[in-house]
Amino acid sequence: MSQQLQVVNYDAGRKREWDDFVARAKNGVFLFRRDYMEYHADRFTDASLLVFDEGGRLVALLPASVRGDVVSSHGGLTFGGFITDERMKAALMLEVFDAARAHMRERGIAKFIYKAVPHIYHRLPAEEDLYALYRAGARLFRRDISSTVLLGERLPFSKGRKYAAKLAQKRGLRVEQSFDFQTFMAMEADVLGEKYGARPVHSAAEIELLAARFPDNIKLFAAHDEGAQMLAGVLVYESREVAHAQYISASDEGKQTGALDLIISYLINEYYAHKKYFDFGISTEDEGRYLNTGLIENKQGFGGRAIVYDFYEVELRDGTE
Repeated sequence: MSQQLQVVNYDAGRKREWDDFVARAKNGVFLFRRDYMEYHADRFTDASLLVFDEGGRLVALLPASVRGDVVSSHGGLTFGGFITDERMKAALMLEVFDAARAHMRERGIAKFIYKAVPHIYHRLPAEEDLYALYRAGARLFRRDISSTVLLGERLPFSKGRKYAAKLAQKRGLRVEQSFDFQTFMAMEADVLGEKYGARPVHSAAEIELLAARFPDNIKLFAAHDEGAQMLAGVLVYESREVAHAQYISASDEGKQTGALDLIISYLINEYYAHKKYFDFGISTEDEGRYLNTGLIENKQGFGGRAIVYDFYEVELRDGTE
């Protein structure tokens, strides 16, 4: 049965209501908490929405930002479509999409960019939005490919990855959680600058801030030599179902000594063995049109296999659906 939905713009007075819904959602992760979303508020104009049913019950959230006449869900996040709880069903999601699009049109928005939450982050099945996108005439314009390990049925490491991890052990390298974000992010900046002429999305100061806000979700694991020099590190974003490698980096010496292989072996086989997935992140560039084969082969050597991150475009101009 159709019902009258109310779409409301987010404001700071709704922070607790927002965060409480994220905590119980079937596809909510800490990235959607307001304290995470707003660390870069100076770079994005928030356009997040809350959707209520006719009885005043909150049924969906949309983390979003706006630039010009384009709304993205969310410009500062890797993904972030409609966040829903276990009461969300297909027919209601169609109405949520209709109400949200009408709300955007009324505010002069011409285009809606939708970054679907990959299914590995779902606590319960939550792909009602994908059907609603299809019904709305959405166009899939970008698909990135990530490498993910199903930890309960993990594939064996390749011979090369096994050998490198054993080499690191023989050399006496040790892996432990670290709070030296400055050294790690400096290493990451050097690697990205040398290989790609790029910089990390986050600064060391931002990572320190976020790790302080979310100590149970953002963790750095590093390998050190006997002289306590950091040779490699993996910064993990940990959610309910997934341990995601947000940054992976090693110095030249770390690469030669298998330091990174030792860290990943520890994370997959020990520290995060109880999780459902370990996700290495994407290996695509140019909005998914270029596959970095060397990068993805390395991740596949640890047992990673394909998961996609999809981006959709919905036209909202008058006369279009």
